[in-house]
Amino acid sequence: MMFNEVDFLDRFELASRHNFKGIEYLFPYDYPVDQILNKLEENNLQQVLFDLPAGDWESGDRGIAVQPERIGEFQDSLGLAIEYAESLNCKRLTCLAGIPTTKTDDELTKRTLIENLKFATNNLINTDIVLLLEPINTIDINGFYVTTTSQALEIINDVGSNNLKLQYDIYHMQIMEGNLIRTIGENLKFIHHFQIADNPGRNEPGTGEINYSNVLKFINNSDYKGWVGCEYIPKGNTIDGLKWIEN
Repeated sequence: MMFNEVDFLDRFELASRHNFKGIEYLFPYDYPVDQILNKLEENNLQQVLFDLPAGDWESGDRGIAVQPERIGEFQDSLGLAIEYAESLNCKRLTCLAGIPTTKTDDELTKRTLIENLKFATNNLINTDIVLLLEPINTIDINGFYVTTTSQALEIINDVGSNNLKLQYDIYHMQIMEGNLIRTIGENLKFIHHFQIADNPGRNEPGTGEINYSNVLKFINNSDYKGWVGCEYIPKGNTIDGLKWIEN
């Protein structure tokens, strides 16, 4: 989303130049892993996370982990994600649950997701990679399966793996449930990654209704030691939009 004024591989240098220490994006799979690794090393950046393969994005897929007819595809693609993560020294992989197929009942959908998450965490158990489950709002992705903190935590509990954690996107959760500081505080031990954008618009913090001064202060004063990712759409030029950090 950020630095999209330039091609993907040129964004690493811009991120480093503007004092970012880590980088995240949806998918690395269109690029040879060596090219990405070179960009990380050249610019002294950490690869913080990326997503598991999520189907055919251009055709509307937003994850396939809930679709029983695609269990084989999900499991086959996991190896590619692990290969990239280990090569890039990336410690987090995000699973987008996806949109259930209309012919699938809710019980089968949930069972499929849990089975896939168990498969993934079992395959990650001998690595130092943590799998993240992210709830997403239904305004941006109509029909997405995992949509609230409580639902995500219920699924995480059902999977029962120590290396499955919650990815908490403040923008998505403001839309779906609000009560940001309270929810974060009550569930901090499960949260392994934060993402930020303002609402409405999914633009820079300070452009919408979320009191990021208070929310980020709360996170900073908590026991959380992980990353906060800027997953927002710049209103204009990315660099001009970074002024919110000074405030």
